[in-house]
Amino acid sequence: MVLMALLLHDVVEASSRVAATRKRNEKVATLADLFADMSPGEIPIVVAMLSGEPRQGKIGIGYKVISGIDARAAATATITITEVDAALSAIEGTDGKGSQAVRHDLLTALLERCTGAEQVFLSRLLIADIRQGALEGAMTDAVAKAAGLPVTAVRRAVMLQPDLGEVAVVALSRGIEGLSEIRLEVLRPVQPMLAKTAASAAEAIEAEGPSSVEWKLDGVRIQVHRSRRDVRVFTRNLNDVTERLPDVVEAVLGFESEHFVLDGEVISLTDDDRPRPFVETMSRFGTEDRAEASAPVKPFFFDVLHEGGVDLTNRPLSDRQVVLDRVVPPQYRVPRVLSSDPGEAQGMLNEARRRGHEGIMVKRLDSPYEAGRRGATWLKVKPAHTLDLVVLAVEWGSGRRTGWLSNIHLGARDASSGEFVMLGKTFKGMTDEMLTWQTERFLELETRREGHVVFVRPEQVVEIAFDGIQASSRYPGGMALRFARVKGYRHDKPAAEADTVSSVRAIFEG
Repeated sequence: MVLMALLLHDVVEASSRVAATRKRNEKVATLADLFADMSPGEIPIVVAMLSGEPRQGKIGIGYKVISGIDARAAATATITITEVDAALSAIEGTDGKGSQAVRHDLLTALLERCTGAEQVFLSRLLIADIRQGALEGAMTDAVAKAAGLPVTAVRRAVMLQPDLGEVAVVALSRGIEGLSEIRLEVLRPVQPMLAKTAASAAEAIEAEGPSSVEWKLDGVRIQVHRSRRDVRVFTRNLNDVTERLPDVVEAVLGFESEHFVLDGEVISLTDDDRPRPFVETMSRFGTEDRAEASAPVKPFFFDVLHEGGVDLTNRPLSDRQVVLDRVVPPQYRVPRVLSSDPGEAQGMLNEARRRGHEGIMVKRLDSPYEAGRRGATWLKVKPAHTLDLVVLAVEWGSGRRTGWLSNIHLGARDASSGEFVMLGKTFKGMTDEMLTWQTERFLELETRREGHVVFVRPEQVVEIAFDGIQASSRYPGGMALRFARVKGYRHDKPAAEADTVSSVRAIFEG
């Protein structure tokens, strides 16, 4: 069977249909139909586009460049996906003297081959403004559906080979046999296992039974790979940050084993082993020069995925911890106890909090390492702060939230001026009922719009839970909430009684 070259028009149409529905099965069906009509060379291009950016990544085309191009639209849809990809590669490869003008001309020529709808899609793609909702999960299921394979097989392959485009090519061209050959490889990052939340230590122990109860450090998640003298350090987003963390490399080169993959945290500590402000740890991820780093950092490990040529991800946690204890010296291991006693778990939580850390993790001892999954066998317990803040603006939702006002901008009251200072945004913790209510409410309070952002009168108070406050140059108050989520709207409280900037700063400095 010879497949016709896939048109950009087909991808734009599929993206529009996906954005228009809130039903996951409809999204999956639309994408599966699209994948079924693709050649192997087209698959990575389309997967990247539907994920929100071209295969080439950021190619130096921003909003200013896009808005400055006046390209007439083509009357009919004729440009193929591979032609678009080739044009974007040409733009990416243009540098040196006069390159800006050449990029402008190449982009203009590309856009003039596109219809109006295709121009809008490509423009948004290049400035990372594709508003169709998070699609990776739906695309993974769609690949399985198009290939006639079990979803679990495709998901596991994506966990071990995080490039969905490459996995899709294997699944659609080589089937289950090809997927079975995708294995964990040292020096290639694996998606980290994630945890669900429990309200208390007692609730977590009751759910998991005999467990590993571990401190949850206030650091940055890392994954460390070593093959002899070659060490790679990756973030939870799978970015390679090896050059920025030479102290981590130095530490793991001192371990006796020479072939492993470890999961852990990196953190900056004071002389008495208390965590420095989170922003100081994060600063290490913004510089490649150790001499310019604000403070040294130290790695702490809590799991091992591979050691000595053996994949351990399917082994129970209790077995992996035996290997972890053999590979990692005690000073580099996250403190833990094995327990089924709620009182002992609460004691670990109290001690972790007393030492300045976030809380605890409670992990079932028979749990495998479910890379890329938020499994119920790992539970986190983190006492959260709450603040009563004021909604300053709200953004129209995308994907399943299309048609609802979703992401809210949060402000604290400046007691001296009566104005409100923005501290961040959140769309988390909202039920469908809440989304319906807040859409009506904020349209009533609307003062103006800028693109997809609706600005509102600062009247509605909302109770926000959050995990901490960090320094931020993005907001005028110099602070930003970490992991903010909505607990509920405070209809009983006027904006004049919302929490103040000084109250927020006291939490930050504490």
